[in-house]
Amino acid sequence: MTDIDYIAQTLQLASQGAALVSPNPLVGSVVVNQGRVVGRGFHRYDYLKHAEVWALEEAGALARGSTVYVNLEPCSHQGEGKRTPPCVQALISAGVSRVVASMVDPNPRVNGRGFDQLRESGIEVTIGIAETEARRLNEIYTKHVTSGLPFVHLKTACSLDGRIATRTGDSRWVTGEEARFSSQSLRHRYDAILIGIGTVIADNPLLTDRTGNQRRRPLVRIVLDSNLRIPIESNLIRTARDFPLIVFTAENPDSVRRLSIENAGAEVVEAPITERSLDLRAVLADLSRRHLTSLIVEGGSKVAGSFIEQRLIDKATFFIAPRIIGGSDAIASIGGQGFATLGETLNLVEVEVIRHGRDWEFTGYPI
Repeated sequence: MTDIDYIAQTLQLASQGAALVSPNPLVGSVVVNQGRVVGRGFHRYDYLKHAEVWALEEAGALARGSTVYVNLEPCSHQGEGKRTPPCVQALISAGVSRVVASMVDPNPRVNGRGFDQLRESGIEVTIGIAETEARRLNEIYTKHVTSGLPFVHLKTACSLDGRIATRTGDSRWVTGEEARFSSQSLRHRYDAILIGIGTVIADNPLLTDRTGNQRRRPLVRIVLDSNLRIPIESNLIRTARDFPLIVFTAENPDSVRRLSIENAGAEVVEAPITERSLDLRAVLADLSRRHLTSLIVEGGSKVAGSFIEQRLIDKATFFIAPRIIGGSDAIASIGGQGFATLGETLNLVEVEVIRHGRDWEFTGYPI
């Protein structure tokens, strides 16, 4: 087996930490001695130890003289709150001879320092194996540690002619069961989910993670509601004590409405208003202060349009059903003012297309 084969194993191991590591990165590690895998590990936040430490402990004495594979640069600093010691020191103490990694850790606290310390200790270092795949795996972590803002993923389900509902508001269901299952799997990977008040009133959703898969923190539900119109009897308010709910509203909201919403278990947060709506950048900054590193935006039309017009999305997924709704009054998947010229429009690159039953998923990155 080659370096690429072993790094592929680290990526697969790392992916098992989905929804279990935030705000940390997804990391997997493999220890190889004389062509045999003797240790494996992946990071899970609540288990404290990092991937390399798990793998070294499984390898035991066979770690000496081994090659350690990892998809992200080993950390060279003490973890936050002194939760975890530096992985670099563990590798040095174990007597490994070589470290092969996919990418430099973009965290300013690391950013090459781990590799420098390994080299200074006489350990051979190879960097850049499957780097593209590794960067995509940790795109959420990278965005957060380099910008201080959450990674934003826009997701919508629409007809072939770009409608999310008919002219009467009928929207259940535009796509089929297979596409909806994939949508839930996508939701599972994120810290928070956001919709606008229009979707709350039209669909009365729960916005929960229904995959049944383990997650470290509950999915935080976010509603943009400038005039604090969210119905007290809505599913979101009704379940606010069971699943976190944050309602962003304009400054100085109706105090009686606010009190009734807060008494139901939701949190009401005042945000500044821009020309037409709540300041989305202020909302994202608030979420980041709560250590929410990723956000999936699920609707509706106006909210999606606002995020796109302000170029605040990092990734987009469209589930498209082969049906035509038609009608100028049917609800478009992307609302708002829109762009004036084709030169201004948001274009997606690295587009991946997947079929789900009779529906199609298009996922890409805006430029």
